[in-house]
Amino acid sequence: MKFVAVTSCPTGIAHTYMAAEALEQAAVDSGDEMSVETQGSAGSEPLSPETIAAADAVIFAADVEVRDRERFAGKPLVQSGVKRAISGAKEMLEEAREAARTGVPAGAAAAGAGDGGAPPAPQTKVTEGAGFGSKLRQWLMTGVSYVIPFVAAGGLLIALGFALGGYEINDAPKVTEQFNWGSLQSWAALMFQIGVAAFSFLVPILSGFIAFAMADRPALVPGIVGGYIATQVPSPHAPAGFLGGLAAGLLSGAVVLLIKRWKVPRAVAGIMPVVVIPLVSTAIVGFVMFMVLGPPLGALTTALTDWLNGLSGTNRVLLGVLLGLMMGFDMGGPVNKTAYAFAVAGLTTGTETSLQIMAAVMAAGMTPPLGLALATVLRKRLFTHVEQENGKAAWVLGASFITEGAIPFAAGDPLRVIPSLMLGSATAGALSMAFGCTLRAPHGGIFVVPLIGNPFLYLLAIAIGTVVTTVSVIALKSFHRQRSEQVETAATAAATA
Repeated sequence: MKFVAVTSCPTGIAHTYMAAEALEQAAVDSGDEMSVETQGSAGSEPLSPETIAAADAVIFAADVEVRDRERFAGKPLVQSGVKRAISGAKEMLEEAREAARTGVPAGAAAAGAGDGGAPPAPQTKVTEGAGFGSKLRQWLMTGVSYVIPFVAAGGLLIALGFALGGYEINDAPKVTEQFNWGSLQSWAALMFQIGVAAFSFLVPILSGFIAFAMADRPALVPGIVGGYIATQVPSPHAPAGFLGGLAAGLLSGAVVLLIKRWKVPRAVAGIMPVVVIPLVSTAIVGFVMFMVLGPPLGALTTALTDWLNGLSGTNRVLLGVLLGLMMGFDMGGPVNKTAYAFAVAGLTTGTETSLQIMAAVMAAGMTPPLGLALATVLRKRLFTHVEQENGKAAWVLGASFITEGAIPFAAGDPLRVIPSLMLGSATAGALSMAFGCTLRAPHGGIFVVPLIGNPFLYLLAIAIGTVVTTVSVIALKSFHRQRSEQVETAATAAATA
C-alpha cells in the first residue's frame, strides 16, 4: 500500500526527523511505500499532489499545527503526537492500513478543506475530539516552537557580545550613535544589541502564535500586539512579561474564535478576516491587557523574580533538582519544555539566579543522551545493535543539548531508562546550581561552554550527571536481565522435572 505522512514537533529539530525515519523504516519492513513531509525548523518540501492522490491513507504525527492540511481532505487519516510515531511506527502503520481498508473518513483533515475554492487559512493540529488539557498544551507548544529560533539567535548573540566585550558591554552606547569599525568593543556592542533586539520579540511572538494555534491567521495581530503590550505596560512593579504573553495569546485566540461565530451580512463577510476581526479583537485585547490583566500579572512577575533572587543555599539546589527531574522525564516533551520555557523566561530578567537556572536546565538536558551513549560503550551486551548505533549519535546530540537523543532508548525500555535519566539530570541540575554556574545563551550545549560562568565546574556537573545516568541504567538493566535469566532457568528446571 502507499502512505503519506506529515511529522512536526514544537522545536522542529529532533522529534520531527526521528518520527519520519521511524515511519519510513516501518514501511520498508512491511513492504509498503511511505512518503513523509517533515515540517521542521529548516522548512519543508511539500508532498506533490500526485503523491497525495495516489496514497491509500494519511498519517499525521504532530504536536503542533499541520500546515495546509486541506491537501489531504478525503483521505483516511490516522493522527497522534510525534513521540508515538517514534516508539510505535509499526502500530500507526497498521492503523493506517486498516483505515484504508475500511474507508474511514479523514475527519479533522476533511474539515480543513475550504469552501467554494477559496484558499483556507492554515489549520491547527488540535482536533475537535481532544480534551481541553490536550488543546491547551498544543496551543502553548505551537507558541514555543516559533519562539525558539528567536531565543537561540538572540541568546547566542548576547553571549557572544559578553564574550568579546565583557559584562560592561551592557552599558555601551548605542551603535547607531557611536561605532568604531576597528574596535573590538564596538563589534561586541553590536552583537549584544542585535541579540537584545531579537530577545525583545520573544513575548510578542509567543503570544501571537499561541493565538494562531487557537484561531488561525486572524488571531496573529491581536496576539502579537497583546504580547507587546505585556512587555511594555508599567504596573506598580514591572511589565507583565512572559506570564502576560501567555495570557495575551490565550485571550486573543478566544476573542477571535468568538468573533468568528458572529452572523454577518454577505457584504461584510469578505472583509471580516482582514479588517473586522483584527480591528475588533486587537481593540478588545489591548484594552484588557492595558487596563485589567497588565498590572496584576506584572505584580506576579515581580513576585516570581523576587522569589528567584531570594533563593540561596539548599533552596537553590532543590530547584536545580526539580528542574533536572523535569528535563529528564520526557526528553523534549511538555514537561521538559515547561522547565526549558521557565528558564528562558528568566533570561529576560537578567538576574544572577535566572542565569544559574538556565545553566542548570541545559546541563540537565545534556546528561540523558550522554549517559546512555556512555552506557552503550561500557556494557554493550545490555543494548541491541540498533541501540548501540543510536548511542554513537547520542554523543553528538547530548553535547549539542538535544535531549531527544535519549528517546530511542526510553521507548524500548521506559521503566528502567526514564528513572535513570531523571536521576542523572537531577544530579547535574543540582550540582550546576550549587557551583553557581551561569549561562546567558538558551542553547548551544558544549559549544557555548566558553561563555559560561565557572565553566570547569559546569563541565564537572555534566560529567557527574552523565556517570550517574550511566551507572543507574546499567544497574537497572543488569538487574532486570539477571531476574529474567533466573525466571527462565526456573521455568526450564520445572519443565524438565
